[in-house]
Amino acid sequence: MSENIWGYHPASGHQTGTDLIGFKVEATDGSIGKIDKHSDGVGAAYLVVDTGVWIFGKHVLLPAGTITRIDTAEEKVYVDRTKDEIKDAPEFDKDRHTGDPRYLEQLGKYYGQHM
Repeated sequence: MSENIWGYHPASGHQTGTDLIGFKVEATDGSIGKIDKHSDGVGAAYLVVDTGVWIFGKHVLLPAGTITRIDTAEEKVYVDRTKDEIKDAPEFDKDRHTGDPRYLEQLGKYYGQHM
């Protein structure tokens, strides 16, 4: 399943073009923050989550494959990771996420091992 980590699951309710910025993100054990940025890119879809004060303002990149459900009515996105798994993830690097395939590979391995 790790080969699909960068794509939305068909059952997630994702619709191309839906603006997810500002939606709350729910881990399996509670709220972790809000979406600051997202991409629908084929084979490279992701969310950037601003965790706010929860882990001292850290931004994390979550591959779209971690999303289990998108609730547009409540503006919430549910992911299949715990708060600790997200807290321990590599921090979002805005300079590397689009131009460095090794960075995406590192993130893919991290999230792939927690499946």
